Amino acid sequence: MADFSYDVLRRLVAAICLIAAAALPAESAAGSGSASLGVLQMNLCNSGRAGCYTGRAVPRAAELIRAEAPRLVTLNEICQDDVPTLERVLAGVHPEGRVVAAFQAAGDRPSGDVTRCHNGQPYGIGLLAHLAVPQVKHTVLSGTYPVQDVRDPELRAWLCIHAPGVAHACTTHLAAFDRAVALAQCRHLMDRVVPQIRSRTGYLPTVLGGDLNLRDGGSPDVRTCVPPGHRRVDDGGVQQIVVTTDITVDGRRPIGMNGTTDHPGLLAALTVDHDPDR
Repeated sequence: MADFSYDVLRRLVAAICLIAAAALPAESAAGSGSASLGVLQMNLCNSGRAGCYTGRAVPRAAELIRAEAPRLVTLNEICQDDVPTLERVLAGVHPEGRVVAAFQAAGDRPSGDVTRCHNGQPYGIGLLAHLAVPQVKHTVLSGTYPVQDVRDPELRAWLCIHAPGVAHACTTHLAAFDRAVALAQCRHLMDRVVPQIRSRTGYLPTVLGGDLNLRDGGSPDVRTCVPPGHRRVDDGGVQQIVVTTDITVDGRRPIGMNGTTDHPGLLAALTVDHDPDR
């Protein structure tokens, strides 16, 4: 991730909080009580270039969204047009309020352009969030990390959506071939970006979902980039959902993707304690 200007950084910190907030019911978004939040993280391997590509991952993702009715969906290894396709599905599940969506392409080192799927579309990461209060305005922030694996042509990125006064939420897909680089990217996001955002915009509950390419008990260990004051769950592998301690993890479970991609889905049931005075 490149260094930010003050204004961009201020908006980013807010952005990381959005998705958690975005899913809150109207009474919670107004500033009191707690609310349930389902988060679904998926790596769809949909570039068409990798060996795990099947062409069936997006329809399977749509099935899971309909079955599980999450309010926040974080997406890795997708093509740009996959986002509006799944946005429509989530909007059909939650016809009240509105669904907002965002996409960030990964950079391509050799060309200086973006990485592209086999079909020519930009390739990267995405977010879908259900806003129970449709009047809440949201901001999309994104960027690439300052530390990258020089052997990998793909430049790894982060993506956030922010709804002021509601929450922060982000997704990312960290370096796949160099765990030390993945750890540095994770620490940059958690230790530098998020705290700087909070220092300028105030505290909000925070949710991060993504394929971090780091494991609990691995070398390096994903727990070394999760700062104090956060909770973490995983799919038994490299996909993680990280939340602040004012968010209770009521349960988590991997969900089979029926061979459509090389990662399971990761579903977490959360309860957000929304305290306007915090």
